[in-house]
Amino acid sequence: MSFAPYAVTEKSSRGRRQPESAPLYRSEYQRDRDRIVHSSAFRRLEYKTQVFVNHEGDMFRTRLTHSIEVAQIGRATARALGLNEDLTEAISLAHDLGHTPFGHAGQDALNRCMQGHGGFEHNLQSLRVVDELEQRYADFTGLNLTFETREGILKHCSRANAEQLGDVGERFLTGRRPALEAQIANVADAIAYNNHDVDDGLRAGLITIEQLCKVTIFANQHQEVLERYPGLEGRRLIHEIIRRMINHQVVDLLRTSKQLLAATAPADVEAVRDHPEALIRFSATMQEEHLELKRFLHENLYRHYRVHRMSVKAQRMVQDLFNALFDDPRLLPPEHQNRVGTLERELGESGRARAVADYIAGMTDRFAISEHQKLFRANELT
Repeated sequence: MSFAPYAVTEKSSRGRRQPESAPLYRSEYQRDRDRIVHSSAFRRLEYKTQVFVNHEGDMFRTRLTHSIEVAQIGRATARALGLNEDLTEAISLAHDLGHTPFGHAGQDALNRCMQGHGGFEHNLQSLRVVDELEQRYADFTGLNLTFETREGILKHCSRANAEQLGDVGERFLTGRRPALEAQIANVADAIAYNNHDVDDGLRAGLITIEQLCKVTIFANQHQEVLERYPGLEGRRLIHEIIRRMINHQVVDLLRTSKQLLAATAPADVEAVRDHPEALIRFSATMQEEHLELKRFLHENLYRHYRVHRMSVKAQRMVQDLFNALFDDPRLLPPEHQNRVGTLERELGESGRARAVADYIAGMTDRFAISEHQKLFRANELT
């Protein structure tokens, strides 16, 4: 496949932290993708949730299904723009590897636990997973991914953290942009997240079609579907609306991005990095519709009392687990006790906290619930 001049290619790659011989019969970015798919962290995404705790039902999105949906949107967008599909897919599949159990509720709780020890942010944790925590290969720690995949995983970062991250943190200090493939993965994440939370929220009965008809992007597609299919109802109606919402956003993203790329004509990927604004983005009209939907979900789904109840319980479990394991690391499995010892010797108390946070962040929803029961219920003695 021929790429646009501003696409990332293997020739323009900054390579891996530890040099390796070139792969046979696949690209460097296919190798990245394959390592991500075979990682333990990727498999655990099957039992980590978006909004609903894993045991709430089998039909709700998980981090795994979400990541696959992001990759699908990302690949289609990259292909249409003449960009590197394999790199876009690798970033998309890896972007949530550092997420805690219980979604954002778990992240918020773990961040509070880590105050005074560097904090916790799932984006940084995803990079930590691929750089340090995965233990699969004889020649190196982590997955030894390319710079471009690692850059795309790190969507945002504070200056203090960027100063500790070397090459991958440099752009946050200099105000540069990531490659277009990383920009695509970022927008594809938002498209998949918002639209599929609409689907899950309707399925759970927490939001209604009547409420959503006050949101521009949903109302427009709802009207078009009913005009074309007057008798359509139930799940088929919802699926038809949501698939059209996704298509509507992706088409707008492609049209707008093509216009921006034609107008700016970046000579190569470095020109993309030097551009003052993202070149992969919605039109102003679509951006407002996207933000309107996001605000609706925040007010009506994420703050719904049933979701809030789940979140409060989840945060208490994470807080309890952190306190117990930090106070007595002997409660951890032997290999994690060893890691606590190693990091504590290097970083003191903050090293102990980071090792405990790594352990908890790697838990699935169901494992976190099980561990909490074993540690805090008198009838769970094993």
